Amino acid sequence: MIEDMCTRVVWPDANGAVLVGRNMDFRMDLLTNLWKYPRGMKRTDGVHGKLNWTSKYGSLVATAFDLVGTDGMNEKGFAGHILWLAESEYGKPDTDATQLSQAVWLQYYLDNFATVEEAVEWTRQSQVQIAQLFDPTGNLVPTLHLALDDATGDSAIIEYTDGLPTIYHSRDYKVMTNSPTYDQQLELVKEFEGLGGEKPLPGSTLATDRFARASYYVERQEQPATQLAAIAAMFSIIRNVAQPFRTPDPGKPDASQTIWQVVLDLTNRRYVFESTTRPGIVWVDLDELSFSEGSKVLRLDLVGRLALEGGLAGNVSRSFSDVGEFASEVLATGRKALEFIATRQAEFAVIQQAVQSLVGKKRE
Repeated sequence: MIEDMCTRVVWPDANGAVLVGRNMDFRMDLLTNLWKYPRGMKRTDGVHGKLNWTSKYGSLVATAFDLVGTDGMNEKGFAGHILWLAESEYGKPDTDATQLSQAVWLQYYLDNFATVEEAVEWTRQSQVQIAQLFDPTGNLVPTLHLALDDATGDSAIIEYTDGLPTIYHSRDYKVMTNSPTYDQQLELVKEFEGLGGEKPLPGSTLATDRFARASYYVERQEQPATQLAAIAAMFSIIRNVAQPFRTPDPGKPDASQTIWQVVLDLTNRRYVFESTTRPGIVWVDLDELSFSEGSKVLRLDLVGRLALEGGLAGNVSRSFSDVGEFASEVLATGRKALEFIATRQAEFAVIQQAVQSLVGKKRE
């Protein structure tokens, strides 16, 4: 089990801007790039193809391996963030139910909603179920929850612990980390000084401790005079709750380090990306991108170009490029593979048990 994956913080500042910070923790490089998707894209649910849609809004998305959306914002200033939650239980999806594969879960929300209120209402009405992806070793089977926020400062967290969505919806829900479930996090944070209790603010890398620190500091920020100061303030909080590079803690061999962190200005639609392993901070102003229907899908290469001396830095809104026909075909094949996995959960569960059994015997 991966103990932690990331932290998300929302901060509506006094100047009327709404900023969001989040970091991504993982034990390996996810080869994250940024993708620009236009309006008018035809998509499917990644499971049985019963839910199909055409994107209403264009979006900017940070991906894992160019296949799975992990973080992003659409042209309306509505944003979503995928984080790890070990307690997630998606159950066995009903074939007659509305379903989304984990691979397109975030993208559906970015394509279809302009506000958190709209997203929450659809989730409640549809009772959408999530088809889990698969890893035969049992080490990285994704167990995820979804955070949503918008340019009005509204916020929601969607978790699955019994196969159906549990929704926490409030402008007060500004912080989200990982385990335990969100209702328990809200209770645990009350133990600490400045948050309702008497215990000193904790300093470990546990998700509960990072939740407490982020909650404390987001309420104690000086109001910024400029967008630059606001972005710097949010980065200061996110870095405080990041996972440092380290030898894994005893009993937590898979505890993850922070590999990148982002700050989103939902009001002015700026997306700022910082890698922890590459030297350049870059940002994208969505107003400088074309999301018009029929415009090209474009990628910003962060894997190669951030790593090079003299590479990307600063405003990279004009640095996106077409990946070409061959790469598009390769990615389409990858997406089809993810769809196949999502429809064969029962079969893969049997394979997973067999693989784990073999691995266990080898170790003996």
